[in-house]
Amino acid sequence: MDATPGQNMRVDPDRLWDSLMEMAKIGPGVAGGNNRQTLTDADAEGRALFQSWCEAAGLTMGLDKMGNMFARREGTEDLPAVYVGSHLDTQPTGGKYDGVLGVLGGLELIRTLNDLNIKTRHPIVVTNWTNEEGTRFAPAMLASGVFAGVHDQAWAEDKTDAEGKRFGDELDRIGWRGDEEVGARRDDMRAFFELHIEQGPILEAEGKDIGVVTHGQGLSWTQVTVTGKESHTGSTPMPMRKNAGLAMARILEKVEEIALAHAPHAVGAAGHIDIYPNSRNVIPGKAVFTVDFRSPDLATIEEMEGEMRIAAQKIVDDMGLTVEFEKTGGFDPVTFDEGCVTAVRNAAERLGYSHQNIISGAGHDACWINRVCPTAMIMTPCVDGLSHNEAEEITKDWARAGADVLLHAVVETAEIVS
Repeated sequence: MDATPGQNMRVDPDRLWDSLMEMAKIGPGVAGGNNRQTLTDADAEGRALFQSWCEAAGLTMGLDKMGNMFARREGTEDLPAVYVGSHLDTQPTGGKYDGVLGVLGGLELIRTLNDLNIKTRHPIVVTNWTNEEGTRFAPAMLASGVFAGVHDQAWAEDKTDAEGKRFGDELDRIGWRGDEEVGARRDDMRAFFELHIEQGPILEAEGKDIGVVTHGQGLSWTQVTVTGKESHTGSTPMPMRKNAGLAMARILEKVEEIALAHAPHAVGAAGHIDIYPNSRNVIPGKAVFTVDFRSPDLATIEEMEGEMRIAAQKIVDDMGLTVEFEKTGGFDPVTFDEGCVTAVRNAAERLGYSHQNIISGAGHDACWINRVCPTAMIMTPCVDGLSHNEAEEITKDWARAGADVLLHAVVETAEIVS
């Protein structure tokens, strides 16, 4: 039995693009992108649209207690399924493709198989993972983490947003909690493939159609709280100030130095920053910020984090301030399955798409699912490497190439019935 799909098996790029644009109408942003944050009314509407498309394609929908959606196309035999997908939730100022391309690319491959009347031995399941972004309810990749056994479900459901609303309550409110136990499908998974935009500039700069993702960077999030003393900016003498904002600035300079010293693959920055009381004429008495270190090497991450803590402690000690550190998230570097990665690479070569190996600099649901079953990722370029921004953009040709490679890798793994 030859499970290798022919070169002429391709997705419908117009149908895929139309689906992307239709989904983008739900939760529109203010500048052309999307604000479809997890467990909002917009998220519920996007889920409903996805479900309607899946049902029209003949798929049956499963839903677990974390709201993860599983749209199943049966195989000809009772075998473990090949899973594919990503997420539909977005950042508050997110783009139209981050995550969504992977979900709708999965749906498009099902539609293509239906068009060609092709059956596979293994079932194929298209997945929408809940709360990948982690913006409203930290940490990121929350529901896939529960699915993979990394996070406790009760702990995850008790996470709150900035308004104090619980994840579990909001999931119930929008009506997308299922009856299926989270993780019940783990033994059913033959493999998982995730299509995603790169969220970086490498593929576009190199002129490549496809990124064959071999590894995922690990990351460490450390929340740093610097405490000084609030006082008047005009009447407090310079030598008597305990400026938490200044201490934060000096620590962030060290973060930059540390990341540069571990180049080229290591990175570091602080994206979440709060200053208190954040008033024009009050010297900050407290600064809270999260330092994000990433590298494909775990030892490098641990070394950078240790250097940051030592440097920060010295800075605040010299200034007469105090500092506290709290590890708020992270995961170890990921090595994706050699067999699945080879299937992706073979698909790109068979289809004539230019490609190169790449390391994912961002976290993805695939990083957790890799612990459960053989997993790989496919990446497409994005314009200027811009993501998590309403100006995020890809081309229809890039979307088509990624979905074509996804189609071939998944079908080869699911095995065509001759």
